[in-house]
Amino acid sequence: MTDRWYKLSPEHVLQRLQSSESGLDESTAAERLAQHGPNEIAFQKTPAWVLFLRQFNDPMVIILLATALVTGVLTALGSHMLPDTVVILSVVLLNAILGFVQEGKAEGALDALRNMMVQEALVIRCGDQRRIPARELVPGDLVVLEGGDKIPADVRFIDVSNIHVDESSLTGESVPVEKLTGELQGDDLVPGDQLNVGFSGTYLTRGTARAMVVETGANTVFGRIADMVKAADVHSTPLQRKMKEFVRTLIIAILIVGAFNFGYGIYLGYAISYSFLGAVSLVVAAIPEMLPALVTSILALSGMVMAGRKALIRKLPAAETLGATSVICSDKTGTLTENRMTVTRVYAGGEILAVTGTGLDIEGEFRRRNQAIKPAEHPALMRLLRCGFDCNNAHLSGEGGTGDPTELALRISGAKAEIAADSVQRLVELPFDSSVKYMAVLVEDQGQRWILVKGAPEVIVDMCSNTLSEQGECGTFAREQALGTAKSFAVDALRTLGFAEKQVAADYTELSQDSLRDMCFVGLQGMIDPPKQSAIEAVEQCKRAGIRTVMITGDHPDTAQAVARQLGIAAEKVMTGAELNHLQETQLRDATAEVSVFARVAPEHKKAIAEALQAQGLVVAMTGDGVNDAPALKAADIGIAMGISGTEVAKESSDMVLADDNFATIVAAVEEGRHAWNNLQKAILYTLPTNAAQALLIMGAIIMAAWVPLFGARFVLEPVQILWINLLDSVLLTMPLMMEGKEKGLLDAPPRPADAHIIDALFLQRVVIMGFAIAIPGFLIYYHFGNAAVVDGQIVDALLLTQAQTAAFWAILLAHFGYVMSARSIRASVFTFNPLSNHWLLAGIALSIAIRFIPTLIPEAAALFRTAPFPPEWWPLILLCFLPSFIAIETDKLLRRVFA
Repeated sequence: MTDRWYKLSPEHVLQRLQSSESGLDESTAAERLAQHGPNEIAFQKTPAWVLFLRQFNDPMVIILLATALVTGVLTALGSHMLPDTVVILSVVLLNAILGFVQEGKAEGALDALRNMMVQEALVIRCGDQRRIPARELVPGDLVVLEGGDKIPADVRFIDVSNIHVDESSLTGESVPVEKLTGELQGDDLVPGDQLNVGFSGTYLTRGTARAMVVETGANTVFGRIADMVKAADVHSTPLQRKMKEFVRTLIIAILIVGAFNFGYGIYLGYAISYSFLGAVSLVVAAIPEMLPALVTSILALSGMVMAGRKALIRKLPAAETLGATSVICSDKTGTLTENRMTVTRVYAGGEILAVTGTGLDIEGEFRRRNQAIKPAEHPALMRLLRCGFDCNNAHLSGEGGTGDPTELALRISGAKAEIAADSVQRLVELPFDSSVKYMAVLVEDQGQRWILVKGAPEVIVDMCSNTLSEQGECGTFAREQALGTAKSFAVDALRTLGFAEKQVAADYTELSQDSLRDMCFVGLQGMIDPPKQSAIEAVEQCKRAGIRTVMITGDHPDTAQAVARQLGIAAEKVMTGAELNHLQETQLRDATAEVSVFARVAPEHKKAIAEALQAQGLVVAMTGDGVNDAPALKAADIGIAMGISGTEVAKESSDMVLADDNFATIVAAVEEGRHAWNNLQKAILYTLPTNAAQALLIMGAIIMAAWVPLFGARFVLEPVQILWINLLDSVLLTMPLMMEGKEKGLLDAPPRPADAHIIDALFLQRVVIMGFAIAIPGFLIYYHFGNAAVVDGQIVDALLLTQAQTAAFWAILLAHFGYVMSARSIRASVFTFNPLSNHWLLAGIALSIAIRFIPTLIPEAAALFRTAPFPPEWWPLILLCFLPSFIAIETDKLLRRVFA
């Protein structure tokens, strides 16, 4: 077998497959079915329980489970750490469920691809037509197809009659492709250029055909796409990679410090139980148990905001990945363009006029040298538009239109001149035939009969002996001028049609090729699928944001280049899929670094382009709507499918779906992604220093216990109090930081470097400065109020010691308030923005205070959290603990601004 069936003549195809025009006999078909297998896409699903267990294969989850195990054992031994255990296990389970739900969607692409297979096929066997299940088709079967049928396998056309196939789901080309039977030349033709082959899952828009099945199941183009989807290397997102690196470093540091504390406690002669409890308390204090939940919450919130801007997030990490995107690889049709053929230029009465308006919008102008004219005052223009309007089988309606995209564009151009079909009656039609390249009709309009013709410009010109002047009078025909104009339209990638007319007798009834002589040339109409205005603006925004736009399309290179120029995409050079086939890996990497327009590509090319860009350290977003796009969507850092025109295969392979198929929506989502990263950074720069402060409280207590008996009696805070602080901080203080509004100029800076780390100089400096700024007030409050409770290493007043811990509990809370008020911006001073603008944060602070009074004042809660009410006169000193952290963070930001 060979996948170059297009190079063989129909006779050679029959010979190669040992078949005939009577089809296969049943015994041969059965043998081949056993040999090749069913005509279906099969794959093995990963069991749900395996997907669920995968969620626990993460360093943070493993260390949290280990911590929960230790706290559980200590609880059993009487250390009362049950709340710690319950909270940690709840966080781990919640994140496992979220991850399982997200990963469970990944195999939906293969399900959707399999569902595109045809259920039944009309086949000729032993000379008889019969319907059989499509899964029973084998190479050599002869199938019968007609308009509206979906092709059941990859086929080589043997006999066709005016057949056009919609291959947009496979190639991305918006116009149905006319199919032929003759052999083609070339060794590396992409599917879009194989004009004598039909591909499984595409469908006939019109015509009839007989075709020989040449590939089935996994060997079809769709089957190979399914293999690429299964084999696509799903990359971790930039956020996932950075978080994994961050968590690994954090855990190693925490375990080292915890082990040191345990060893140091033993060295100082403390009981093993005290030293071990101190080490466990330090680990509980330092590990940001709620960090996975915080990350999930930030991404979920960003996903909700993006959904409001027509970008539907399917996989949560994609919400942030967009913010790091450095290259957007976009399909052309429907994403960058209107996905509607539109007449943009006409040639009538010897002059060229521009036409405004796009898509199905019948509002538009005809412009001469950038000045609008009235079509009714230009007789030649009206005759041209009338000819295109009436020599046409498309239909306009209030909600749009139906019919061939080219004919629909001609109807709309006529409607812009207020032409209607009310008075025109069609009498005879010569349908379009690819062998003669024209369509002709005989019509009657107000008692007069006309022959109207449209077709390839060179064919129409050969039919004509005269032409219309601007005033609508027949005169001398300047053939070369007409052909030259048609060529200039083609250079600009316009699909160009010529038009001609001839008035005949009122009783004329015949229409044949002989009737089409001495016609009057009325002009040309040039059309293209034009770029969206919003896409032009979005490409410009991408340039300002340091994001490169790359166009990848199955369309013709000239068309791709013309559209790219209008969009503002660098289009000096265009590479085709055939050229990409001859490049080595390093050459492809170099090519993708320079070329921004790729045309006539096959599915494997889009995937290869994405991987070549990723190999350069770039974060790649890839858009697509067809089945052919699925492997690339899955391989890119973020796959973006079209919600309106996209196939289910593309949507299921993607991380995000555009509800409006608009490139501008991607840019809006990039802005939201950068905002998500900013807020995530704020959350981490608030959470980790506060965790570090609590770890310092434990470390400091163990280190100072040798000299200060108070710290040998009890830690500054109990482990359950630390976990209580962490939990409430995460929910009531850190989460409101996610509600901060977008900062200005997010799209005026380049994307953050691919090698940027969460643990950088700023992070380390904040951890140290704010860790001490929060921990020291807690130490001092505990020592000041509790030192009298311990004499010669013995606790003489247990209540006073508990009150001192409670006071330190409140001191840490006030220090957190001082920090969080300024943490709303990483670099800007708190005095530069409205302190009351974040209502969520103000509510969080108020609720945090109210909740913390519960273990202070209610005896049952006090027993659980080991707190006690303390004298009111302690409050002034405790309230002052707000200042050190506030002053420290504002001073740090001031110095950074001054010395930046």
